[in-house]
Amino acid sequence: MYVMKCTQGGNFSKGELQRFGNIELSPSAGVLNYGQGLFEGLKAYRKEDSNILLFRPEENALRMRRGAERMCMPSPTVEQFVEAIKEIVLANKRWVPPPGKGSLYIRPLLMGSGAVLGLAPAPEYTFLIYVSPVGNYFKEGVAPINLIVEHELHRATPGGTGGVKTIGNYAAVLKAQSAAKAKGYSDVLYLDCVNKKYLEEVSSCNIFVVKGNVIATPAIKGTILPGITRKSIIDVARSQGFQVEERLVPVDELLDADEVFCTGTAVVVSPVGSITYKGKRVSYGVDGFGAVSEQLYSVLTRLQMGLIDDKMNWTVELS
Repeated sequence: MYVMKCTQGGNFSKGELQRFGNIELSPSAGVLNYGQGLFEGLKAYRKEDSNILLFRPEENALRMRRGAERMCMPSPTVEQFVEAIKEIVLANKRWVPPPGKGSLYIRPLLMGSGAVLGLAPAPEYTFLIYVSPVGNYFKEGVAPINLIVEHELHRATPGGTGGVKTIGNYAAVLKAQSAAKAKGYSDVLYLDCVNKKYLEEVSSCNIFVVKGNVIATPAIKGTILPGITRKSIIDVARSQGFQVEERLVPVDELLDADEVFCTGTAVVVSPVGSITYKGKRVSYGVDGFGAVSEQLYSVLTRLQMGLIDDKMNWTVELS
């Protein structure tokens, strides 16, 4: 793993590689007591020529910096972040799966590791990266997910931290997610907490609604995480001739949509088979991808794996 530290008000200096293992924290560390922590997620893919591709690591760096500013934390520069990613991937290159067999998942963490008893920013911060090989998300064919719309519990509020990748956002969705899974659903789709009628996002994915040639997705307005896969899918869709609308998306638009799909680092694109809202279930097909989501998934994953020309300049190649 890769570790780099700095003090409050200071700057991160050069980090170092260490063997993966447990870390030592004070019981009064800021991350443990006050949730002062962020994380990121990205992947490395092996090409047919054995070189390795990273996908848009600078976007993860920028998102971490935005999150750190919101959480009163110092953050590595974009250059430090990207160089650290390159270093740890090359150090673990034997764990990158063969082409088409999966990827190396990369998890950067930024946390208040210094001891602080009163409510205040921690005096010390640790930037840490660890990696793990992962298989293909769809191992035995594509399985569309079944969502339930949650209209009582909410993931985020205006002025809160829903738009940054802070650790507390994820613990907050576990109650609704666990209840949904106990009823046989795959996950939860959240509505805005003010009007309770506009789509926000799934527990850890962004949502897209397809009608004809138009693809609508909730606009980024502070309560929705600006997903890097979301951003990439929007650009790919526009390059493929689709009209993409980033706006308020009423829950009623789910009722006559042609397709619905989710995007995220782990899954890239996941088709939605059905959505249940206030007892009414709407189905979008049960046999895998719809035509639009399949097209977008194919273009983006082929680009990530180096199977087509990267005209977007999104990939970083390591030899």
